[in-house]
Amino acid sequence: MQTRPQPDLPHAGHRDGVPTMILLEGVSKRYDGGALAVTALEDVDLEVDEGEFVVVLGPSGSGKTTLLNVIGALDVPTAGSVTVAGREVTGASRKDLFAFRREHVSFIFQSFNLFPGLTALENVRFGVDVTGRPRPPETAREVLEAVGLGDRVEHFPHELSGGEQQRVAIARALATGNPVILADEPTGELDFTTGVQILALLQQQAEAHKAVLVVTHNREISRIADRVVELSSGRIVSDGTPAGGKAAVSDLHW
Repeated sequence: MQTRPQPDLPHAGHRDGVPTMILLEGVSKRYDGGALAVTALEDVDLEVDEGEFVVVLGPSGSGKTTLLNVIGALDVPTAGSVTVAGREVTGASRKDLFAFRREHVSFIFQSFNLFPGLTALENVRFGVDVTGRPRPPETAREVLEAVGLGDRVEHFPHELSGGEQQRVAIARALATGNPVILADEPTGELDFTTGVQILALLQQQAEAHKAVLVVTHNREISRIADRVVELSSGRIVSDGTPAGGKAAVSDLHW
């Protein structure tokens, strides 16, 4: 297959004195299915600094989820290098990757990944405990209250709606204190009012010097980003500030 040259893309660039939290250089990911081989990512370069709120846009099949999985060391690139929170994760051992994810990356999965036998509060506490990072004992309850679930903390996942389960998953990610947050369609199961509330919380995480990367097909969400990265067929086709300038969360509508 002939490789197309990477377009010359505008982007915000590295800010002087601000650590780079996510760095992808020449990253490709191919799934070999014989005659049905699929290229999910192709020659991707991406840099996200501490304190940046970056939205990745693209239709289904554009490589958004694969990009998150590669950054979070859930998947291994076919080519290129991945450095997150100052650690080169390409080629690391399984043990080292587990420790890396535990201490540096918090995921908000589209599929929630809650433990069915634990209450909402216990699910969030588990996420905090796994990091091994000292956190006040009230952290889990406070974050659940922040996502609007203060009255549902003792409920099990099967007793919660899909939107409530999504908010538990978001609370678990926010409560860890990890420096990188990766979110896959975090508002997909939420009504508009709750979705805006969650986006405001994610923005606050960036303001607290976390690197926040959100993948979505909802272009409206990109209006509140520091940067918008667009994917098409596994390649970055644009990378820059939102068209018309960055909007406030209160200006969103969908």
